[in-house]
Amino acid sequence: MSLAEKVFDKMYRKDGFSQWLGIEKILTEEGHCILKMEVRDEMLNGFDVAHGGIVYSFCDSAFAFSCNSYNNISVSIETSVTHTKAISKGDVLTAESKLITQSKKIGTYQVIAKNQHDEIVAVFKGICYRTGKAMIEDL
Repeated sequence: MSLAEKVFDKMYRKDGFSQWLGIEKILTEEGHCILKMEVRDEMLNGFDVAHGGIVYSFCDSAFAFSCNSYNNISVSIETSVTHTKAISKGDVLTAESKLITQSKKIGTYQVIAKNQHDEIVAVFKGICYRTGKAMIEDL
């Protein structure tokens, strides 16, 4: 198992919200993560579409797993999302997070969320601060 996968597993075990979302790991490697989830009834708003916070949270989880994949505890300092298509109950979403730029302390990531028809439903940008502390110390 790679270091990025070990970090993912440790984070996911403690991440009740990502578990509630029903997130499944498709791929995790340094600076890159692909997740999958299905939209459920309790994720819908009063207009019978997914609450904007659902896709934001889904993308934020992909961002978190990818920016921490280097075993350097990282926290978000700025995030934004653009919603591009309505999301409905039963939609199966994937979120792919990729490192765009990084320095010793700052990482910038883009997350593209798509539905089961390969249509982009959201574009997320995240900037993280790298603390310099290891998540897994006993390597």
